[in-house]
Amino acid sequence: MPPTKAGPALPDTPQIHTDADAMAREIYDRVGGEIRLALPLGLGKPVTIVNALTRAALADSTLKLNIFTALTLQRPDPKSDIEKRFLNPAMDRLFGTTPSLLYADMINDGTLPDNIVVSEFFFQAGTWLGNDYAQRHYIAANYTYARDVLTAQRPNVLAQLMPQHGDRFSMSCNTDISADLFTMRAAGKLDFIAVAERNDALPFMDRDAIVPASDIAMVLDPPAQIDLFSAVRRPVSDAQHAIGLHTSRLVRDGGTLQIGIGAIGDAVANVLLLRYKNALHQIYTNAPFPLSGDNTAPFTKGLYAVTEMLVGGLLALFEGGVLRREVDGAVVHAGFFVEARDMYERLHAMPADQRGKIQMKPVSFTNALYGDETAKRAARTHARFINGAMQVSVLGDAMSDSAKPGQVVSGVGGQFNFFEQAFALDDAHAILTLPATRNSGGSMSSNIVWQLPLTTVPRHMRDIVVTEYGAAFLRGQTDEEVIKRLICITDSRFQDALTDKAKSAGKLARDWQIPDAHRQNTPETLTKWLQPHRKMLLPDFPLGTDFNAIEQVLLPALAKLGEASGSKRKLAGLIFRSFRDPPHPQEAAAMDRMDYAATPHLTEPLQARALRGALRTSFDGNPIDKPHAT
Repeated sequence: MPPTKAGPALPDTPQIHTDADAMAREIYDRVGGEIRLALPLGLGKPVTIVNALTRAALADSTLKLNIFTALTLQRPDPKSDIEKRFLNPAMDRLFGTTPSLLYADMINDGTLPDNIVVSEFFFQAGTWLGNDYAQRHYIAANYTYARDVLTAQRPNVLAQLMPQHGDRFSMSCNTDISADLFTMRAAGKLDFIAVAERNDALPFMDRDAIVPASDIAMVLDPPAQIDLFSAVRRPVSDAQHAIGLHTSRLVRDGGTLQIGIGAIGDAVANVLLLRYKNALHQIYTNAPFPLSGDNTAPFTKGLYAVTEMLVGGLLALFEGGVLRREVDGAVVHAGFFVEARDMYERLHAMPADQRGKIQMKPVSFTNALYGDETAKRAARTHARFINGAMQVSVLGDAMSDSAKPGQVVSGVGGQFNFFEQAFALDDAHAILTLPATRNSGGSMSSNIVWQLPLTTVPRHMRDIVVTEYGAAFLRGQTDEEVIKRLICITDSRFQDALTDKAKSAGKLARDWQIPDAHRQNTPETLTKWLQPHRKMLLPDFPLGTDFNAIEQVLLPALAKLGEASGSKRKLAGLIFRSFRDPPHPQEAAAMDRMDYAATPHLTEPLQARALRGALRTSFDGNPIDKPHAT
């Protein structure tokens, strides 16, 4: 795009405001009543400023507010009675007390006025399913190129949450696109005013994250700084731990790592730490499934991480000594972060020289080889880009961002960009991870299917797929071989149907048989393998949790209750178990936590009875005495 006319000279020091509404009115005045707002994704949103800008537009319909952003973070809105009983008492502790964004509230209840427009290129997973406004205004864009989509809209205001040290501010959790926008403005390619909301709970990240005070027009120094949103860690299941065990074997010492957020990312990080401690021999020796990859020795050279998202798993690997291969003085280059609160606190408390080994960069750096390509290629040796998918077809294409045609669950983010890098770099691989099955409404289905309703990564870029039953190497293979390898890591309950479909489509030889070694791909086989190691090596929360001890008791029971919710037969089975099985050792405390009677009685609600049954079926003989907390 052609350079834009330079704006007015910036003051040496920003204007300081303590009243967000007064500051919002001044911002509108500065840009003539029409704001095209560049708003960071995730944690870096200056909630107090954005809500003040929204209130001003609500009060005056002649003002226009056009917001371009992604990952609008929202606390869960429990719908069912059982969800409310579990989440409501712990909401502030688990998710923080960050005020909700007014524009998100209005999108949720359908009251957003015409003079406010919100477009996102990535959703908080599942948040906007079924919301017509959000789905209509979604912009499909690879993370790396979202900057170009944004600049085409000519933003005139950039607003961000930032910590301050003296005359320097830090973009902290969001260098991802913001760093490039400041660079483009300095080059005369953009013309916007930058405003910041001060928040000293954010870790002060240095180098590329630094913004001089002279580059910021206004700062909100609120009487009370907002709490930071916390993304609660979920318990890691048998399947997810197994995926971590398979994936670890693909990571080369001295190489490069990228992992994503979520339970599978936690599992991968945990197993890499166990590998560093040489603690995996017995687990692998007893594996009931064929193992791929031969990288099992402890790390001696260490790894370097280049990732769009700095997640808790990468921080644990840094603190644990696995991430230690330096590139330009850093062992981690990342574009943004949003995580559980303990990660913010640990980053904040680190000595500056240690925290300096984690350098925040724009995603144009982390997600692409463009710009100083020679240096990036030299740094990103033996790269392993590990990301999740929702479904994979037996022909090797993947669906990672949608539930069904037209309904976006999250977005492509940078996944496709990491596939591009994997194919462009020597000895690099894009590893897609997914559990072999999913349970929805009481019905089990396979995540490896014949065809997908929508494709995120096309089959001509198929590389490695990992389920709890093994790893399938797909790059450069024929369609027939790809089908064979994916069926071999499919849950055995669905293997025959996929085999028959492939044969009837002429994609698989009629005489091919599923090898015996891959015929025991069942949850029961998996549990038998991992159960001896679950407490010590493969715990539910390997990276810690904000759930207290009783909530940790409840989580597996609630999962069982959720799986049974769509089936009268399964619910009846749980109720029956509540009469037949002995009580869970923590049953009284767990039921009290859910605001039910601690001891059973004949007239208690059926939902309470089903929960008792779920608690009793989830007891593994090892009561939790202490929380797995950080």
